[in-house]
Amino acid sequence: MELFIFLGTLFFFLAFGIPICLVLVLCAMVLMWQSGMWDAMIIPGSMLDGANNYPLMAIPFFVFAGEIMAAGGLSQRVVQLAQLMIGRVRGGLGYAAVVSSVIFAGLMGSSVGEAAALGGLLLPMMKEVGYKPGRAGAVIASGAILGPIIPPSTNFILLGATISGLSITKLFMIGLFPGIFIGLALMVVWFFVVRKDGYNETITFTREEKWKILIDSTPAFLMPVLLLGGIRFGIFTPTEGGAFAAIYAIIVCMLYYRELSFRELLRVSARAARTTSVVMLIVATATAVGWFITIAQIPNQMTALFSPLIDSPILLLLCINVFLFLIGMVMDLTPNILIFAPVFYPLITQAGIDPYYFGLLFVLNLGIGVITPPVGTVLYVVCGIGNIKITQLIRNLVPFIVVEVVMLFLLLFFPKLSLIPLNWLMGGN
Repeated sequence: MELFIFLGTLFFFLAFGIPICLVLVLCAMVLMWQSGMWDAMIIPGSMLDGANNYPLMAIPFFVFAGEIMAAGGLSQRVVQLAQLMIGRVRGGLGYAAVVSSVIFAGLMGSSVGEAAALGGLLLPMMKEVGYKPGRAGAVIASGAILGPIIPPSTNFILLGATISGLSITKLFMIGLFPGIFIGLALMVVWFFVVRKDGYNETITFTREEKWKILIDSTPAFLMPVLLLGGIRFGIFTPTEGGAFAAIYAIIVCMLYYRELSFRELLRVSARAARTTSVVMLIVATATAVGWFITIAQIPNQMTALFSPLIDSPILLLLCINVFLFLIGMVMDLTPNILIFAPVFYPLITQAGIDPYYFGLLFVLNLGIGVITPPVGTVLYVVCGIGNIKITQLIRNLVPFIVVEVVMLFLLLFFPKLSLIPLNWLMGGN
């Protein structure tokens, strides 16, 4: 009963367009009333406990680093490097957009931030060479889902902070190779799009330009390498890695590129603070809901509901992923992680499913939701930047979404595609 009351309340308030943080507070109040534990201090106390979580300290650092890189010239260098790598192929700007998405995911770890940064740089260039606006927006939006998968991912940080006992380092590492595989799959889709639409443009550089791009882009490319290497080999924790990324970005953008002034750094800091405050408010309100979800024994109810499938892990994962795909269409990634990860975790533990493998499927599935209507946040970011009609973007996005869903199910039916690279990266541990 409590499960259906919670879901009904959640979707009822979302239907009125109420901000998600207020919806979560209202859901907590309804569950409080249902449980008969009316106490004005429970919700604010739970919110405070939820925000007071050490692993979450990595989020403001990575958000800050991402904002610095977007404002300080690293984004432009990443795009130029991608153009140098693959731009001379027919339809090179589209391929460069996917390669840029892979590299930029290792810099920012946010789908919305990635779409905004790359869309602002690439969409005007794509329109200039004759790309259809919907096609150009579609390849940018589809690549943005790599942000939650390829480390450093703020969504994996949230998952690791929500479920105690999970290593954020392992969550980072399990997303690396699947993210690259998805990037390659998107390039295959673009191969056929280029031939269907008749794009013929290529990008070439002189010898001097090539050397300049390589020298300029080296600091940008080194950042994810140093960050992941430091986390993997225990030089610093993911939280300390976030601080390293922020300091590295400041040094490179202010002292090496010299495209970020102190005044602009203050503006960037303010933007990062606003973004972080929104995320942390959602974390706090979702924690309050989670407290009542636990008291109401909703995880036990979910276990009972799916108990006939526990002996068939693949079928269980299939049902969970269908549920997540549907809910990802109407609610953003962050609250979905905070609400449903603790609900499903006892179930997959009982079924003997690897929690890191489940975490990958969980975040990837919900990541696809950010480019799926009606509440795909990345869709509206791309439409706003490129002045593209939402219907036009969605129509051109369909083949990319289909391929990403196919990749999701390949990972679901063949766990070794993600677990073998994880074991290799972690040295067999």
